[in-house]
Amino acid sequence: MRPLTRAAAFALGAVAGHLADARFADPRRGHPVAAFGSAAGRLEKTLWRDDRAVGTAYTALCVGTVAAGAVAAERALGRRPLGRAALTAAATWTVLGGTSLTREARTIGRSLAAGDLTAARERLPHLCGRDPSALDEQQIARAVVESVAENTADAVVNALVWGALAGTPGLLAFRAVNTLDAMVGHRSPRYARFGWASARLDDVAGWPGARLTALLTVAAAPEPRTAWRIWRRDGSAHPSPNAGQAESAFAGAVGVRLGGTLAYGERVEHRPVLGGELRPVTVDDIERACRLSRRVGLLALGTAVAGHAAVRAATGSRTVLGRKKRRSA
Repeated sequence: MRPLTRAAAFALGAVAGHLADARFADPRRGHPVAAFGSAAGRLEKTLWRDDRAVGTAYTALCVGTVAAGAVAAERALGRRPLGRAALTAAATWTVLGGTSLTREARTIGRSLAAGDLTAARERLPHLCGRDPSALDEQQIARAVVESVAENTADAVVNALVWGALAGTPGLLAFRAVNTLDAMVGHRSPRYARFGWASARLDDVAGWPGARLTALLTVAAAPEPRTAWRIWRRDGSAHPSPNAGQAESAFAGAVGVRLGGTLAYGERVEHRPVLGGELRPVTVDDIERACRLSRRVGLLALGTAVAGHAAVRAATGSRTVLGRKKRRSA
């Protein structure tokens, strides 16, 4: 039996981790990302200052610790193929959130379909940060579809992109960046300066995955031409450099109009409309968006596996796990 290359070990682990997410989703207690968030929260209370430099140091410390730990774990495993594959599988399961995303979306969809607007409003904060108190059925459905689109990029595609580029350390470092952005990257009096570095780093880290999400959404769309047209026309209209890419592609793929006025507590945002000529969102579109998200996730997995193999080949690596293959003269 030929020894596994590192690219093959990554592929095996990534597929296993994706299957684990599909089967088990995120545990309600004891999730590694939640543990990271708790540790980062305690550190923030200690380090917080209304200062960008301190916030930058905080971000670097949190993300750097995760990345360094992942590198150390890989080195400790050496050239043991099953060990490396298991590490990648655990990391992939940890960072992916596609199954939990679609489960939450479908839970809200079922409440709306049953006419239980109160239950849908109560559940919406589990999916996004909008104030649900004044939202009607159509507005909640739109919020769910938009959240599925944005989080397909953040919770699935982006993590796999960084796994393709940097292996297990890339998977875990991106999840750390994205988690910090959710914790301190929003615009509030407390975090406007302290969270600046986390927000900007998340924008940079999310740039390639957001565009790949849009491309894969076009590929998975029932009508790719419409998805492509709406994405290319409206993708840059969104105030976020990344969220609009996935949301506009999803708008075209599902065939609905997204964007418009949003309420985040006392803060109201008037965002550009994506796919303005398309129909409004309905409750049934939640299921369509969830199915699209799953297709995009599978395409992203295949792309990540192929991409990681290409990166290993491009860097001239000939290492196999168990022995080192020599180049012929």
